Amino acid sequence: MSREILLLVEALASEKNVDAGVVFDALEFALASAARKKAEREHMDVYVSIDRSSGEYHSFRRWLIVADEDYTYPDIQKTIEEIQEEIPDTKLQIGDYYEEPMENVEFGRVAAQTAKQIILQRIRDAEREQILNEFLQRKEHVIMGTVKRTERHGTIVEIGRLEALLPRDQMIPRENFRSGDRIRAQFLRIEQQGHRQQVILSRISREFLVNLFEMEVPEIEDGLLEIKEAVRDPGLRAKIAVKSNDSRVDAQGTCIGMKGSRVNAVSNELAGEKIDVVLWSPETAQFIINALSPAEVSRILIDEEAHSVDVIVEETQLAQAIGRGGQNVRLAAELTGWQLNIMTIAEAQERNEAEDRTLRELFQTHLGVDEDVANTLVKEGFSGLEEVAYVPLQEMLEIEGFDEGIVNALRERARNAILTLAIASEEQVEQVSDDLKEIIGDDPEMLRDLAQAGISNREDLAELSVDELIEITGVDEKTAKKAVLAARAHWFAEEEGGKA
Repeated sequence: MSREILLLVEALASEKNVDAGVVFDALEFALASAARKKAEREHMDVYVSIDRSSGEYHSFRRWLIVADEDYTYPDIQKTIEEIQEEIPDTKLQIGDYYEEPMENVEFGRVAAQTAKQIILQRIRDAEREQILNEFLQRKEHVIMGTVKRTERHGTIVEIGRLEALLPRDQMIPRENFRSGDRIRAQFLRIEQQGHRQQVILSRISREFLVNLFEMEVPEIEDGLLEIKEAVRDPGLRAKIAVKSNDSRVDAQGTCIGMKGSRVNAVSNELAGEKIDVVLWSPETAQFIINALSPAEVSRILIDEEAHSVDVIVEETQLAQAIGRGGQNVRLAAELTGWQLNIMTIAEAQERNEAEDRTLRELFQTHLGVDEDVANTLVKEGFSGLEEVAYVPLQEMLEIEGFDEGIVNALRERARNAILTLAIASEEQVEQVSDDLKEIIGDDPEMLRDLAQAGISNREDLAELSVDELIEITGVDEKTAKKAVLAARAHWFAEEEGGKA
Protein backbone atom coordinates (compact mmCIF):
# COMPACT_ATOMS: atom_id res chain seq x y z
CA MET A 1 0.00 0.00 0.00
CA SER A 2 2.87 2.39 0.80
CA ARG A 3 4.38 1.78 -2.63
CA GLU A 4 1.00 2.33 -4.29
CA ILE A 5 0.56 5.66 -2.49
CA LEU A 6 3.93 6.95 -3.70
CA LEU A 7 3.19 5.86 -7.29
CA LEU A 8 -0.25 7.47 -7.13
CA VAL A 9 1.21 10.75 -5.85
CA GLU A 10 3.90 10.79 -8.51
CA ALA A 11 1.44 10.03 -11.33
CA LEU A 12 -1.14 12.64 -10.30
CA ALA A 13 1.45 15.35 -9.66
CA SER A 14 2.94 14.75 -13.11
CA GLU A 15 -0.41 14.50 -14.91
CA LYS A 16 -1.92 17.60 -13.33
CA ASN A 17 1.34 19.62 -13.19
CA VAL A 18 1.05 20.38 -9.48
CA ASP A 19 3.43 20.04 -6.55
CA ALA A 20 3.54 16.56 -4.94
CA GLY A 21 2.77 18.20 -1.60
CA VAL A 22 -0.66 19.17 -2.92
CA VAL A 23 -1.42 15.52 -3.76
CA PHE A 24 -0.15 14.31 -0.37
CA ASP A 25 -2.40 16.87 1.40
CA ALA A 26 -5.40 15.77 -0.65
CA LEU A 27 -4.69 12.10 0.02
CA GLU A 28 -4.41 12.72 3.77
CA PHE A 29 -7.77 14.48 3.67
CA ALA A 30 -9.29 11.57 1.72
CA LEU A 31 -7.96 8.94 4.13
CA ALA A 32 -9.31 10.94 7.09
CA SER A 33 -12.72 11.18 5.42
CA ALA A 34 -12.73 7.43 4.77
CA ALA A 35 -11.81 6.77 8.41
CA ARG A 36 -14.71 8.87 9.67
CA LYS A 37 -17.14 7.00 7.42
CA LYS A 38 -15.83 3.63 8.56
CA ALA A 39 -16.22 4.67 12.22
CA GLU A 40 -19.68 6.08 11.42
CA ARG A 41 -18.73 9.23 13.35
CA GLU A 42 -18.93 12.02 10.76
CA HIS A 43 -18.26 14.78 13.29
CA MET A 44 -15.14 13.43 14.93
CA ASP A 45 -11.80 15.03 14.06
CA VAL A 46 -9.48 12.59 12.26
CA TYR A 47 -5.95 13.51 11.26
CA VAL A 48 -3.85 11.36 8.87
CA SER A 49 -0.11 11.82 8.39
CA ILE A 50 1.68 10.30 5.36
CA ASP A 51 5.46 9.92 5.37
CA ARG A 52 6.55 11.70 2.18
CA SER A 53 9.54 9.38 1.62
CA SER A 54 8.22 5.92 2.56
CA GLY A 55 4.51 6.30 1.85
CA GLU A 56 3.57 4.88 5.25
CA TYR A 57 0.69 6.60 6.98
CA HIS A 58 -0.77 6.81 10.48
CA SER A 59 -4.22 7.87 11.63
CA PHE A 60 -5.11 9.81 14.76
CA ARG A 61 -8.27 11.00 16.39
CA ARG A 62 -7.95 14.55 17.79
CA TRP A 63 -9.68 16.65 20.42
CA LEU A 64 -9.18 20.39 20.91
CA ILE A 65 -8.40 21.38 24.49
CA VAL A 66 -10.85 24.06 25.70
CA ALA A 67 -11.87 25.75 28.95
CA ASP A 68 -14.94 24.45 30.82
CA GLU A 69 -17.11 27.35 29.72
CA ASP A 70 -16.27 26.73 26.04
CA TYR A 71 -16.97 23.00 26.11
CA THR A 72 -19.74 22.33 23.55
CA TYR A 73 -18.84 19.45 21.20
CA PRO A 74 -17.77 16.20 22.95
CA ASP A 75 -16.75 14.53 19.66
CA ILE A 76 -14.02 17.09 18.97
CA GLN A 77 -13.37 18.81 22.33
CA LYS A 78 -11.99 17.95 25.76
CA THR A 79 -11.74 20.25 28.73
CA ILE A 80 -8.37 21.04 30.27
CA GLU A 81 -9.59 19.40 33.52
CA GLU A 82 -10.38 16.13 31.70
CA ILE A 83 -6.89 15.98 30.17
CA GLN A 84 -5.23 16.75 33.49
CA GLU A 85 -7.20 13.93 35.13
CA GLU A 86 -6.40 11.44 32.33
CA ILE A 87 -2.73 12.49 32.01
CA PRO A 88 -1.57 14.04 35.32
CA ASP A 89 1.84 15.15 34.00
CA THR A 90 0.55 16.51 30.69
CA LYS A 91 2.04 19.68 29.23
CA LEU A 92 -0.99 20.28 27.00
CA GLN A 93 -2.67 23.66 27.33
CA ILE A 94 -5.90 25.25 26.13
CA GLY A 95 -5.71 25.55 22.33
CA ASP A 96 -3.54 22.42 21.90
CA TYR A 97 -4.72 19.14 20.38
CA TYR A 98 -4.84 15.81 22.22
CA GLU A 99 -4.29 12.89 19.82
CA GLU A 100 -4.96 9.16 20.10
CA PRO A 101 -3.75 6.67 17.46
CA MET A 102 -6.48 4.82 15.57
CA GLU A 103 -6.53 1.97 13.11
CA ASN A 104 -5.61 2.93 9.56
CA VAL A 105 -8.43 2.51 7.09
CA GLU A 106 -7.76 0.13 4.21
CA PHE A 107 -8.68 1.14 0.71
CA GLY A 108 -11.81 -0.66 -0.45
CA ARG A 109 -13.57 0.13 -3.75
CA VAL A 110 -15.83 2.85 -2.32
CA ALA A 111 -13.09 4.34 -0.15
CA ALA A 112 -10.70 4.42 -3.08
CA GLN A 113 -13.26 6.17 -5.30
CA THR A 114 -14.00 8.75 -2.57
CA ALA A 115 -10.29 9.36 -2.12
CA LYS A 116 -9.80 9.82 -5.85
CA GLN A 117 -12.66 12.33 -6.09
CA ILE A 118 -11.32 14.35 -3.17
CA ILE A 119 -7.81 14.27 -4.60
CA LEU A 120 -8.98 15.38 -8.04
CA GLN A 121 -11.09 18.16 -6.50
CA ARG A 122 -8.14 19.37 -4.46
CA ILE A 123 -5.96 19.26 -7.54
CA ARG A 124 -8.54 21.20 -9.56
CA ASP A 125 -8.62 23.81 -6.78
CA ALA A 126 -4.83 23.96 -6.80
CA GLU A 127 -4.82 24.28 -10.61
CA ARG A 128 -7.33 27.15 -10.42
CA GLU A 129 -5.23 28.87 -7.76
CA GLN A 130 -2.10 28.44 -9.85
CA ILE A 131 -3.83 29.79 -12.96
CA LEU A 132 -5.18 32.71 -10.90
CA ASN A 133 -1.73 33.49 -9.51
CA GLU A 134 -0.23 33.44 -13.01
CA PHE A 135 -2.96 35.84 -14.16
CA LEU A 136 -2.36 38.21 -11.22
CA GLN A 137 1.41 38.16 -11.79
CA ARG A 138 0.87 39.47 -15.34
CA LYS A 139 -0.83 42.56 -13.78
CA GLU A 140 -3.17 42.98 -16.73
CA HIS A 141 -5.66 45.83 -16.42
CA VAL A 142 -7.60 45.33 -19.63
CA ILE A 143 -8.10 41.73 -20.65
CA MET A 144 -9.30 40.15 -23.90
CA GLY A 145 -11.39 37.03 -23.48
CA THR A 146 -13.99 34.79 -25.08
CA VAL A 147 -17.56 34.50 -23.88
CA LYS A 148 -18.09 30.94 -22.67
CA ARG A 149 -21.70 31.19 -21.51
CA THR A 150 -24.24 33.61 -20.10
CA GLU A 151 -25.83 32.91 -16.74
CA ARG A 152 -28.51 34.61 -14.65
CA HIS A 153 -26.00 36.62 -12.65
CA GLY A 154 -23.62 37.49 -15.49
CA THR A 155 -21.38 36.35 -18.32
CA ILE A 156 -18.55 33.82 -17.93
CA VAL A 157 -15.47 34.90 -19.88
CA GLU A 158 -12.53 32.62 -20.67
CA ILE A 159 -9.11 34.26 -20.39
CA GLY A 160 -6.77 31.51 -21.49
CA ARG A 161 -7.28 28.75 -18.90
CA LEU A 162 -8.95 31.12 -16.43
CA GLU A 163 -12.70 31.70 -16.11
CA ALA A 164 -13.76 35.20 -15.04
CA LEU A 165 -17.18 36.67 -14.30
CA LEU A 166 -18.61 39.82 -15.88
CA PRO A 167 -21.60 40.55 -13.58
CA ARG A 168 -24.74 42.03 -15.08
CA ASP A 169 -24.33 45.21 -13.05
CA GLN A 170 -20.86 45.67 -14.60
CA MET A 171 -22.13 45.33 -18.18
CA ILE A 172 -23.03 48.29 -20.36
CA PRO A 173 -26.85 48.64 -20.39
CA ARG A 174 -28.60 46.82 -23.26
CA GLU A 175 -25.36 45.00 -24.07
CA ASN A 176 -25.76 41.29 -24.90
CA PHE A 177 -23.11 38.68 -25.65
CA ARG A 178 -23.29 35.28 -27.27
CA SER A 179 -21.07 32.28 -26.75
CA GLY A 180 -17.84 32.69 -28.71
CA ASP A 181 -17.88 36.50 -28.77
CA ARG A 182 -14.52 38.16 -28.16
CA ILE A 183 -14.74 40.99 -25.61
CA ARG A 184 -12.52 43.36 -23.68
CA ALA A 185 -13.11 44.19 -20.02
CA GLN A 186 -11.40 45.77 -17.04
CA PHE A 187 -10.02 43.61 -14.23
CA LEU A 188 -12.03 44.87 -11.25
CA ARG A 189 -11.28 42.69 -8.21
CA ILE A 190 -10.89 39.19 -6.77
CA GLU A 191 -14.03 38.03 -4.97
CA GLN A 192 -14.30 35.10 -2.57
CA GLN A 193 -17.20 32.85 -3.61
CA GLY A 194 -17.54 29.89 -1.29
CA HIS A 195 -14.23 28.04 -1.14
CA ARG A 196 -12.90 29.51 -4.38
CA GLN A 197 -11.78 32.90 -5.66
CA GLN A 198 -13.46 34.52 -8.65
CA VAL A 199 -12.02 37.15 -10.99
CA ILE A 200 -14.59 39.93 -11.44
CA LEU A 201 -14.56 42.06 -14.61
CA SER A 202 -16.17 45.37 -15.51
CA ARG A 203 -17.09 47.22 -18.68
CA ILE A 204 -18.62 50.26 -16.96
CA SER A 205 -15.74 51.40 -14.74
CA ARG A 206 -13.96 54.72 -15.22
CA GLU A 207 -10.63 52.83 -15.31
CA PHE A 208 -11.77 50.82 -18.34
CA LEU A 209 -12.28 54.04 -20.31
CA VAL A 210 -8.90 55.42 -19.21
CA ASN A 211 -7.03 52.20 -20.02
CA LEU A 212 -8.64 51.93 -23.47
CA PHE A 213 -7.36 55.41 -24.29
CA GLU A 214 -3.90 54.48 -22.98
CA MET A 215 -3.91 51.49 -25.34
CA GLU A 216 -5.11 53.58 -28.29
CA VAL A 217 -2.93 56.67 -27.69
CA PRO A 218 0.79 55.76 -27.36
CA GLU A 219 1.64 59.35 -26.38
CA ILE A 220 -0.01 58.69 -23.00
CA GLU A 221 2.29 55.75 -22.26
CA ASP A 222 5.25 57.84 -23.41
CA GLY A 223 4.32 60.51 -20.86
CA LEU A 224 3.67 63.24 -23.44
CA LEU A 225 -0.02 63.30 -22.46
CA GLU A 226 -1.97 62.35 -19.37
CA ILE A 227 -5.61 61.81 -18.56
CA LYS A 228 -6.34 63.93 -15.49
CA GLU A 229 -9.99 62.98 -14.96
CA ALA A 230 -12.64 60.78 -16.56
CA VAL A 231 -16.36 60.21 -15.93
CA ARG A 232 -18.92 57.98 -17.60
CA ASP A 233 -22.60 57.42 -18.11
CA PRO A 234 -21.94 53.87 -19.41
CA GLY A 235 -23.11 53.21 -22.94
CA LEU A 236 -24.35 56.77 -23.41
CA ARG A 237 -21.72 59.43 -22.83
CA ALA A 238 -18.35 60.02 -21.24
CA LYS A 239 -15.95 62.91 -20.71
CA ILE A 240 -12.19 62.76 -20.28
CA ALA A 241 -9.96 65.70 -19.33
CA VAL A 242 -6.51 65.53 -20.92
CA LYS A 243 -3.34 67.52 -20.37
CA SER A 244 -0.23 67.86 -22.52
CA ASN A 245 3.17 67.57 -20.86
CA ASP A 246 4.88 68.74 -24.06
CA SER A 247 4.01 72.10 -25.59
CA ARG A 248 4.50 70.62 -29.06
CA VAL A 249 1.72 68.06 -28.55
CA ASP A 250 -1.96 68.94 -28.94
CA ALA A 251 -3.56 66.85 -26.17
CA GLN A 252 -7.11 67.10 -27.47
CA GLY A 253 -6.30 66.48 -31.14
CA THR A 254 -3.93 63.61 -30.33
CA CYS A 255 -6.57 61.77 -28.31
CA ILE A 256 -9.25 62.35 -30.94
CA GLY A 257 -6.98 61.19 -33.77
CA MET A 258 -7.10 61.87 -37.49
CA LYS A 259 -10.77 62.12 -38.53
CA GLY A 260 -11.68 60.90 -35.04
CA SER A 261 -10.01 57.52 -35.53
CA ARG A 262 -8.73 57.09 -31.98
CA VAL A 263 -11.76 58.31 -30.05
CA ASN A 264 -14.03 56.33 -32.39
CA ALA A 265 -12.05 53.15 -31.72
CA VAL A 266 -12.62 53.57 -27.98
CA SER A 267 -16.28 54.50 -28.54
CA ASN A 268 -16.88 51.38 -30.64
CA GLU A 269 -15.41 49.21 -27.88
CA LEU A 270 -17.90 50.82 -25.46
CA ALA A 271 -21.02 50.05 -27.48
CA GLY A 272 -21.05 53.44 -29.19
CA GLU A 273 -20.64 55.53 -26.04
CA LYS A 274 -20.19 59.18 -27.08
CA ILE A 275 -16.92 60.57 -25.68
CA ASP A 276 -16.07 64.25 -25.18
CA VAL A 277 -12.33 64.90 -25.02
CA VAL A 278 -11.78 68.19 -23.16
CA LEU A 279 -8.66 70.08 -22.16
CA TRP A 280 -7.80 70.04 -18.48
CA SER A 281 -6.82 73.37 -16.94
CA PRO A 282 -5.45 74.31 -13.51
CA GLU A 283 -7.74 77.36 -13.70
CA THR A 284 -11.14 76.38 -12.28
CA ALA A 285 -13.11 78.73 -14.52
CA GLN A 286 -11.43 77.57 -17.73
CA PHE A 287 -11.71 73.88 -16.79
CA ILE A 288 -15.45 74.24 -16.15
CA ILE A 289 -15.93 76.02 -19.49
CA ASN A 290 -14.01 73.22 -21.24
CA ALA A 291 -15.92 70.50 -19.38
CA LEU A 292 -19.28 71.84 -20.57
CA SER A 293 -18.32 71.54 -24.22
CA PRO A 294 -19.74 71.35 -26.81
CA ALA A 295 -21.92 74.06 -25.22
CA GLU A 296 -20.57 77.63 -25.33
CA VAL A 297 -20.44 79.48 -21.99
CA SER A 298 -20.91 83.26 -21.76
CA ARG A 299 -19.52 83.68 -18.23
CA ILE A 300 -19.34 81.96 -14.87
CA LEU A 301 -19.58 83.09 -11.25
CA ILE A 302 -17.67 81.02 -8.68
CA ASP A 303 -18.80 80.71 -5.06
CA GLU A 304 -15.76 79.24 -3.27
CA GLU A 305 -17.55 78.92 0.08
CA ALA A 306 -20.47 76.91 -1.31
CA HIS A 307 -18.18 75.16 -3.83
CA SER A 308 -20.69 75.93 -6.56
CA VAL A 309 -20.57 77.75 -9.88
CA ASP A 310 -23.27 79.68 -11.73
CA VAL A 311 -22.80 79.02 -15.44
CA ILE A 312 -24.44 81.62 -17.67
CA VAL A 313 -25.18 80.76 -21.31
CA GLU A 314 -27.11 82.18 -24.21
CA GLU A 315 -30.70 80.97 -24.56
CA THR A 316 -29.73 79.01 -27.69
CA GLN A 317 -27.03 77.16 -25.74
CA LEU A 318 -29.16 76.23 -22.71
CA ALA A 319 -30.41 72.84 -23.95
CA GLN A 320 -26.94 71.78 -25.09
CA ALA A 321 -25.31 72.90 -21.83
CA ILE A 322 -27.78 70.90 -19.76
CA GLY A 323 -27.90 67.91 -22.11
CA ARG A 324 -30.58 65.25 -22.44
CA GLY A 325 -31.88 64.47 -18.98
CA GLY A 326 -29.24 66.80 -17.50
CA GLN A 327 -26.49 64.45 -18.70
CA ASN A 328 -23.98 67.04 -19.95
CA VAL A 329 -24.03 69.25 -16.86
CA ARG A 330 -24.03 66.22 -14.55
CA LEU A 331 -20.93 64.72 -16.19
CA ALA A 332 -19.22 68.12 -16.25
CA ALA A 333 -19.92 68.53 -12.53
CA GLU A 334 -18.44 65.09 -11.79
CA LEU A 335 -15.43 65.82 -13.98
CA THR A 336 -14.61 69.16 -12.32
CA GLY A 337 -15.80 68.38 -8.79
CA TRP A 338 -17.95 71.54 -8.64
CA GLN A 339 -21.71 71.98 -8.32
CA LEU A 340 -22.83 73.64 -11.58
CA ASN A 341 -25.97 75.76 -11.90
CA ILE A 342 -26.88 76.47 -15.52
CA MET A 343 -28.90 79.59 -16.34
CA THR A 344 -29.56 81.91 -19.25
CA ILE A 345 -28.35 85.50 -19.41
CA ALA A 346 -31.93 86.70 -18.83
CA GLU A 347 -32.33 84.43 -15.79
CA ALA A 348 -29.01 85.61 -14.36
CA GLN A 349 -29.96 89.23 -14.89
CA GLU A 350 -33.36 88.70 -13.27
CA ARG A 351 -31.73 86.99 -10.28
CA ASN A 352 -29.13 89.74 -9.92
CA GLU A 353 -31.86 92.39 -10.01
CA ALA A 354 -33.81 90.51 -7.33
CA GLU A 355 -30.69 90.22 -5.14
CA ASP A 356 -29.92 93.93 -5.64
CA ARG A 357 -33.50 94.82 -4.78
CA THR A 358 -33.32 92.77 -1.57
CA LEU A 359 -30.04 94.43 -0.61
CA ARG A 360 -31.39 97.92 -1.28
CA GLU A 361 -34.38 97.19 0.95
CA LEU A 362 -32.05 95.82 3.64
CA PHE A 363 -29.89 98.94 3.62
CA GLN A 364 -32.85 101.31 3.53
CA THR A 365 -34.61 99.51 6.40
CA HIS A 366 -31.68 99.00 8.79
CA LEU A 367 -29.40 101.93 7.92
CA GLY A 368 -32.13 104.53 7.50
CA VAL A 369 -30.75 105.73 4.14
CA ASP A 370 -32.54 106.80 0.99
CA GLU A 371 -32.63 104.82 -2.26
CA ASP A 372 -29.66 106.68 -3.80
CA VAL A 373 -27.29 105.80 -0.92
CA ALA A 374 -28.61 102.21 -0.88
CA ASN A 375 -27.96 101.98 -4.66
CA THR A 376 -24.44 103.30 -4.18
CA LEU A 377 -23.67 100.63 -1.56
CA VAL A 378 -25.03 97.89 -3.84
CA LYS A 379 -23.02 99.13 -6.86
CA GLU A 380 -19.86 99.27 -4.72
CA GLY A 381 -20.29 95.57 -3.96
CA PHE A 382 -21.49 95.63 -0.35
CA SER A 383 -23.40 92.37 0.22
CA GLY A 384 -24.64 92.83 3.79
CA LEU A 385 -24.65 94.84 6.99
CA GLU A 386 -21.45 93.14 8.24
CA GLU A 387 -19.43 94.58 5.36
CA VAL A 388 -20.76 98.08 5.99
CA ALA A 389 -19.96 97.77 9.70
CA TYR A 390 -16.46 96.33 9.47
CA VAL A 391 -14.95 97.19 6.07
CA PRO A 392 -11.82 99.38 6.50
CA LEU A 393 -12.68 103.06 6.93
CA GLN A 394 -10.40 104.16 4.08
CA GLU A 395 -12.20 101.93 1.58
CA MET A 396 -15.53 103.59 2.32
CA LEU A 397 -14.01 107.07 2.20
CA GLU A 398 -12.92 106.35 -1.41
CA ILE A 399 -16.57 106.06 -2.47
CA GLU A 400 -17.65 109.18 -4.33
CA GLY A 401 -19.95 111.37 -2.22
CA PHE A 402 -19.05 109.69 1.09
CA ASP A 403 -17.28 111.84 3.65
CA GLU A 404 -16.05 110.83 7.10
CA GLY A 405 -19.30 111.88 8.80
CA ILE A 406 -21.47 109.79 6.46
CA VAL A 407 -19.15 106.78 6.71
CA ASN A 408 -19.03 106.85 10.52
CA ALA A 409 -22.81 107.19 10.70
CA LEU A 410 -23.33 104.24 8.33
CA ARG A 411 -20.85 102.07 10.26
CA GLU A 412 -22.50 102.90 13.60
CA ARG A 413 -26.00 102.21 12.26
CA ALA A 414 -24.84 98.91 10.71
CA ARG A 415 -23.32 97.70 14.00
CA ASN A 416 -26.46 98.65 15.93
CA ALA A 417 -28.63 96.86 13.37
CA ILE A 418 -26.50 93.69 13.58
CA LEU A 419 -26.83 93.71 17.38
CA THR A 420 -30.60 94.28 17.20
CA LEU A 421 -31.09 91.48 14.69
CA ALA A 422 -28.96 89.12 16.80
CA ILE A 423 -31.09 89.85 19.89
CA ALA A 424 -34.28 89.34 17.88
CA SER A 425 -32.90 86.08 16.52
CA GLU A 426 -32.09 84.79 20.01
CA GLU A 427 -35.60 85.72 21.14
CA GLN A 428 -37.01 83.72 18.23
CA VAL A 429 -34.87 80.72 19.19
CA GLU A 430 -36.15 80.96 22.77
CA GLN A 431 -39.71 80.60 21.41
CA VAL A 432 -38.80 77.30 19.74
CA SER A 433 -40.35 74.26 21.43
CA ASP A 434 -38.24 71.82 23.45
CA ASP A 435 -39.14 68.88 21.19
CA LEU A 436 -37.72 70.75 18.17
CA LYS A 437 -34.55 71.63 20.11
CA GLU A 438 -34.17 67.95 21.03
CA ILE A 439 -34.38 66.89 17.37
CA ILE A 440 -31.92 69.52 16.11
CA GLY A 441 -29.47 68.92 18.97
CA ASP A 442 -26.21 70.84 19.22
CA ASP A 443 -26.58 73.00 16.10
CA PRO A 444 -27.55 76.57 17.09
CA GLU A 445 -27.18 77.91 13.54
CA MET A 446 -29.66 75.38 12.16
CA LEU A 447 -32.06 76.16 15.00
CA ARG A 448 -31.71 79.88 14.34
CA ASP A 449 -32.39 79.42 10.60
CA LEU A 450 -35.53 77.41 11.39
CA ALA A 451 -36.77 80.00 13.88
CA GLN A 452 -36.28 82.81 11.37
CA ALA A 453 -38.27 80.80 8.82
CA GLY A 454 -41.15 80.42 11.29
CA ILE A 455 -40.47 76.75 12.08
CA SER A 456 -40.99 76.66 15.84
CA ASN A 457 -42.01 73.10 16.75
CA ARG A 458 -41.68 69.46 15.75
CA GLU A 459 -44.91 69.48 13.73
CA ASP A 460 -43.69 72.42 11.61
CA LEU A 461 -40.47 70.55 10.85
CA ALA A 462 -42.36 67.33 10.04
CA GLU A 463 -44.36 69.18 7.39
CA LEU A 464 -41.19 70.20 5.53
CA SER A 465 -39.68 68.20 2.68
CA VAL A 466 -35.99 67.37 2.74
CA ASP A 467 -35.33 69.85 -0.08
CA GLU A 468 -37.17 72.63 1.77
CA LEU A 469 -35.12 72.01 4.91
CA ILE A 470 -31.89 72.11 2.90
CA GLU A 471 -32.96 75.40 1.31
CA ILE A 472 -33.79 76.98 4.69
CA THR A 473 -30.74 75.82 6.64
CA GLY A 474 -28.09 74.85 4.04
CA VAL A 475 -27.38 71.51 5.76
CA ASP A 476 -26.39 68.44 3.75
CA GLU A 477 -28.94 65.90 2.53
CA LYS A 478 -28.04 63.27 5.15
CA THR A 479 -28.56 65.71 8.04
CA ALA A 480 -31.82 66.99 6.54
CA LYS A 481 -33.23 63.47 6.08
CA LYS A 482 -32.34 62.51 9.63
CA ALA A 483 -34.04 65.61 11.05
CA VAL A 484 -37.25 65.23 8.99
CA LEU A 485 -37.56 61.52 9.83
CA ALA A 486 -37.05 62.25 13.53
CA ALA A 487 -39.75 64.92 13.39
CA ARG A 488 -42.18 62.49 11.72
CA ALA A 489 -41.43 59.56 14.04
CA HIS A 490 -44.52 60.20 16.18
CA TRP A 491 -46.72 59.92 13.06
CA PHE A 492 -45.59 56.35 12.47
CA ALA A 493 -45.89 55.53 16.18
CA GLU A 494 -49.51 56.73 16.13
CA GLU A 495 -50.25 54.63 13.00
CA GLU A 496 -48.81 51.52 14.66
CA GLY A 497 -50.87 52.22 17.78
CA GLY A 498 -54.01 52.58 15.69
CA LYS A 499 -53.40 49.25 13.97
CA ALA A 500 -52.89 47.53 17.29
